[in-house]
Amino acid sequence: MKIALVTDAWHPQVNGVVRTLETVIDILRDWGHEVLVISPDQYRSVAAPTYPEIRLAITRARTIGEQITDFGADAIHLATEGPLCLSALRWCRRKGRPFTTAYHTQFPEYLAKRTKLSPRIFWKYIRWFHGRSETIMVSTESVRGQLRAEHLPQVHHWGRGVDLTNFSPDAPQPDIFASLPRPIQLYVGRVAVEKNIEAFLETGHPGSKVVVGDGPALDHLRKKFPDVHFAGRKIGRELAGYYAGADVFVFPSKTDTFGLVVIEALACGTPVAAYPVTGPIDILTSEIGVMDECLDRAIAGALLCDPAACLPSAAGFNWSASAQQFLEGLAPIRASMAA
Repeated sequence: MKIALVTDAWHPQVNGVVRTLETVIDILRDWGHEVLVISPDQYRSVAAPTYPEIRLAITRARTIGEQITDFGADAIHLATEGPLCLSALRWCRRKGRPFTTAYHTQFPEYLAKRTKLSPRIFWKYIRWFHGRSETIMVSTESVRGQLRAEHLPQVHHWGRGVDLTNFSPDAPQPDIFASLPRPIQLYVGRVAVEKNIEAFLETGHPGSKVVVGDGPALDHLRKKFPDVHFAGRKIGRELAGYYAGADVFVFPSKTDTFGLVVIEALACGTPVAAYPVTGPIDILTSEIGVMDECLDRAIAGALLCDPAACLPSAAGFNWSASAQQFLEGLAPIRASMAA
């Protein structure tokens, strides 16, 4: 199958959306499928307001349509709700081409964090964008229910995976952990306002706080929380070592739909503290983490969890199954329509 995948989130961005797409695309190509990625790096772009690391592509719907047509796509997937996918959506609707979408991020809440406006203002756009999609791919049951409540019933499950050969309890811990007071409380992810990191850094549980990642809020948080250890971006086995060496993984975000970092932490034997929101409520049980509206209580409770109980839970998330679910959710273009 020839799959045209349009996304506003792509390299050099480092986030769960990019990592999911990259991993699934690699698997699909290994299975013999052809995947055309249409991404912002192929066009003139401008920096997103308040978030210069994200580039917003500027192009015409016809230009994207020509790429899809020249490729001879059998299916079209729009991964995000940004300007590039918006142009692709307009071309698909103009030409009568079926397409699928995905709901990776709590977009209304994300924009609300950055604009100080109500999330309800942005739901109108979400309903319009996804309303004509043949299927909306979602990672959890709670997101499925949320979209159905917003009159978007055509949801399809698209799960996530974790690389158990990389993320494991035996990953070498970073040297600095030997000198940090325990318990070590870890955050991994983008350092940005929508991740609600300050809620974690303001908690009062004894021990050490470690933040792994990069982003536009990094300088501000370094100045405001000088006692926190900011390790910067880490990848691969080095990142796994941070998970494995921590006593608890803290996930303060309220705008994610899943949270790959949560299952990576579990794969390394590290219990999770989080708010009871979409993502954690679909992954965590009382044996492997604690969810509470008070993050201090969640951290204290998660520290009592048995690390060994985390491993079987993480093993249930498989990237090959994720790729198969993605394939099953696509809407093939009829041969007569593609001509």
